[in-house]
Amino acid sequence: MDAETLERSVLDRIVPSEEEILSISEKANRLKSMVQEYIQDHGIDIDIMFAGSFSKGTFLSNPDLDLFLMFPESVPKKELERIGLQAGEDILHGERMFSEHPYTRGVFEGLDVDMVPCYHLTTTDKLQSAVDRTPFHTAYICRKLSSEQKDQVRLLKKFMKGIGTYGAEQDSRGFSGYLCEVLVVKYGSFRGVLEGAQSWRDGTVIEVEGRGPEMKAPLVVYDPVDPRRNMASSVHIDTMSLFIAAASAYLKQPDEKFFFTPERNPLTVEELREIASRHGSRLVSVVFERPDVIEDSLYSQLWKTQIAIGKKLDEFSFGVLRAVHSMDDSKMTVVFELERDTLPRTHKHYGPPVSVRSSENFLSRWEGNPNGEPFIEDGRWTVIADRPYIRADDMIRGEASMSGAGRNLDVGTMDVHDHNRTLECIDPLLITKLLVPKMPWE
Repeated sequence: MDAETLERSVLDRIVPSEEEILSISEKANRLKSMVQEYIQDHGIDIDIMFAGSFSKGTFLSNPDLDLFLMFPESVPKKELERIGLQAGEDILHGERMFSEHPYTRGVFEGLDVDMVPCYHLTTTDKLQSAVDRTPFHTAYICRKLSSEQKDQVRLLKKFMKGIGTYGAEQDSRGFSGYLCEVLVVKYGSFRGVLEGAQSWRDGTVIEVEGRGPEMKAPLVVYDPVDPRRNMASSVHIDTMSLFIAAASAYLKQPDEKFFFTPERNPLTVEELREIASRHGSRLVSVVFERPDVIEDSLYSQLWKTQIAIGKKLDEFSFGVLRAVHSMDDSKMTVVFELERDTLPRTHKHYGPPVSVRSSENFLSRWEGNPNGEPFIEDGRWTVIADRPYIRADDMIRGEASMSGAGRNLDVGTMDVHDHNRTLECIDPLLITKLLVPKMPWE
């Protein structure tokens, strides 16, 4: 199937039906009427508008509704937050969310709704917070994209979701919906974005309406409504590289698997044990109880924990090959594949050059060393010393609290599993992804 025919087929499956659009529009209008009545009854001087993918016509299905309560600039920020959050609580009976800017998340007639207080500005020159840009984003996309290009955005979003590069959240480290929209503005179409990505490199800079101050990141895309901002700041170099690879593969051989990726089946414990044996590698895993913290923050902390403990494993010579992580309603898990999970009891410890005065302190410290007296190697005093840890799981237990793990992850709730316990206790699908990595579309 050629790319054009394939993409028409995908659009037939992902573009919401007229009935679905009408149903959501009617619910959105009822919500808007309810909010207007509320602000009139309470004498609140604000404007309201919908933002996000639904208002821009680029949503796939079951969109969230983002309703912005736009306050005059004269209202103090604390007052804006107090009134805005109270309105969200009264109308949605939802949960207050505290990120950079507090807002209310709830449900209205089956639709997830974020009710966000912000300032009603005429320019982005004097932003009070990041959410103040969002109405400008909505207006820009509605102005710049044709109805055909909005479907091209849908293709790009579905492609990104399929290959695992969509979402600016901390776990995705990828492309936001707005970034997908702006890339279609820049390159004209879904395939135009894929072709354009073939020239991207680490540090690529893209401008659409103009260039702002110099920035350094794997990908810099100047926000068309505020060129002081890199709207691709969330994109990790690995995520960008994955998108480039997927784009190249799709352009060579288009396939629905890029949009509708097949689910992986976990291997059995016996199969996983045999693969690890064939690799000559060992597994170790760390499991924390999930704290009651906003999900985006937890994903950020999970990445930080994976990286921090991985560095410790390397520092103590266990040699990390790969790592994966997951989070469910009750626990947060990181699994490492190691070159080795046990080490000899002793190792070579290098001291100062023989010629420096501090070498006397070194010799005094190691006098009577049970593993042998200091000797000279490559001009330095050297000694055979006991290792602080000879097992990877013991090292993690001893060093996790000092490793720089996520601040809300309680080391007191931590379980560390050695190779065999990891195979017995950890989700086989997670270990399958670790030991048998492959591209999402394969």
